[in-house]
Amino acid sequence: MTTNKNDFLRALWDFFCSLKLTMFLLISLAVISIIGTVVPQGIPPEEYLARISPAKIKLYKTLGFFDMYHSWWFILLLYLLTVNLIACSIKRLPHIWKIVTQPVTVLSGSLEQSLANVSTIRTAVEPAAAKERIVAFLSAEFAAPVVTESDGAWHLFAQKTPWCRLSVYFVHLSVIIIFIGSMIGSIFGYKGFVNILEGDIVSSVMLRSEKELDLGFSLRLEQFTVAKYASGAPKEFKSIITVLENGRPVPDYTNVRVIVNDPLTYKGLTFYQSSYGNAGNYYFTVSDLNGKNPASLIVNGQSSVNLPDGSSMHVLEATKDVSQFAQGVSGPAAQVELHTRDGKTERFVVYANHPERNLEHAQRHGIGPVIHYRGAEEKMYTGLQVAKDPGVEIVWLGCFLMVFGIYAAFFLSHRRIWVRIQNGSVTVAGNASKNQGAFQQTFEGLVGRLTSDLTTEKQP
Repeated sequence: MTTNKNDFLRALWDFFCSLKLTMFLLISLAVISIIGTVVPQGIPPEEYLARISPAKIKLYKTLGFFDMYHSWWFILLLYLLTVNLIACSIKRLPHIWKIVTQPVTVLSGSLEQSLANVSTIRTAVEPAAAKERIVAFLSAEFAAPVVTESDGAWHLFAQKTPWCRLSVYFVHLSVIIIFIGSMIGSIFGYKGFVNILEGDIVSSVMLRSEKELDLGFSLRLEQFTVAKYASGAPKEFKSIITVLENGRPVPDYTNVRVIVNDPLTYKGLTFYQSSYGNAGNYYFTVSDLNGKNPASLIVNGQSSVNLPDGSSMHVLEATKDVSQFAQGVSGPAAQVELHTRDGKTERFVVYANHPERNLEHAQRHGIGPVIHYRGAEEKMYTGLQVAKDPGVEIVWLGCFLMVFGIYAAFFLSHRRIWVRIQNGSVTVAGNASKNQGAFQQTFEGLVGRLTSDLTTEKQP
């Protein structure tokens, strides 16, 4: 019974120490991250839900694809990776630690045979004098050596950057620290969204879980502006925000500019510029193809309205003068998206000063009613993403350790030089933990200079 238990524990230990498990977990996390990039996280936009079937929506919700990074199976993979890294480190660290802290300082015959870089120098210099010369040489050219006398011979040992052998464990530790920071942010932090109209005040945000959270203070949108390229694409959208405590502006947080990549941070909360839109009304007239039965239509902000023929429409964007985007036309215009009764979707521009173009489009495409644009009452709102992440500093620490560990693992090596002085000969041997070709050139250069030093008579 005891033997079976020991065998099970040994098998379990070997499983968590397996490199195959590490590769499986890393590949799984990479694939899942791709899914999390493709599938919108949080509350999916209506446009995305309209493109996929109800069965897929149900499946995605069951698997947690809309909040994947908080799903139990994603967190389980992170736990398994953490246990795997800790187990691998515990298994392999003692041997590496011994190499770093208890190096072999005596060049024995067996060690000499195991090394690829070995050279012998014949010298007439007395062993004690040769020892002094070599100590001075290694201290100047490589590193200060450790001197040992054994079996009638002098042994010298010098090494550089032995700690770089621990670089892989810095990487392991960095992954664990990043995971801990992420879990702290996941448990004690949150993300939410809020839309604020110009001149309005809000004191709460809507979380991704669709729960409303009180901020403990208020935000007022003083002004919102958007700059566009000549093509009409947004170049920069900017919110001017004032933070209020007990109804009064907070000093240093009055009229704060919030743009993309330049957020506002207050009391551990960060407000990012995320979206914008018009919450005012758009005015249209719809009629038959022959111009009969005209009816007024009001579209509020980005909401949808039903047309007389059963189709629906919402406004994508509008401009006061379309001439800056297209030749031969002028005046107000709006780009709309129309969803017909048979499931087709079409985007097109509706003009205020060119009713003939609106009629031509309706006749050519047979979309039903003729839609004429009459203008808009603009009332802009800003969309802010709100985030609280108390683990972000821990994550940054982990990222720093990872960069340091990867640099040390790829660009630094543990280089060692052994020297044995015995019977009028000096045996020099060397080894490097990586990049053997470069070390061989360094070793040959050291041996050449040492040979010259030992065969040159020193002036008294």
